Amino acid sequence: MLMRTDPFRDLDRLTQQVFGNQARPVAMPMDAWREGDQFVVELDLPGVDPSTIDLDVERNVLTIAAERKSKIEDKDVVAAERPTGTFSRQLILGDTLDTENVSANYEAGVLALRIPIREQAKPRKIEISSGDKQQMIDA
Repeated sequence: MLMRTDPFRDLDRLTQQVFGNQARPVAMPMDAWREGDQFVVELDLPGVDPSTIDLDVERNVLTIAAERKSKIEDKDVVAAERPTGTFSRQLILGDTLDTENVSANYEAGVLALRIPIREQAKPRKIEISSGDKQQMIDA
């Protein structure tokens, strides 16, 4: 059985919720990588109702906002360590990414974003001509 015996526990919990710590940061934990012709971003949002997730793109800034509601507001709480409320994070995307075609999927508490790389940013061959001979080189 869990018991409340530490008088400083609530103060410690409040400090961690406001400032975060390495084990539980305030912002949404994220991994990002390039996979072929796409940039992939995965954010941990466990316990979030998918209908509360909001994605906005303005210029090259992607804003992710989500809300996790408390299920124990009117209860006799023994422990409340999971953060609740509204969470948000902004990602500044490079000009090489196609912000018009971002796709999102939320499954098992993970929000996965796939952002295609613009055609202009992909490597391509440029033809060089010299007299009567033509040669292809990588750009």
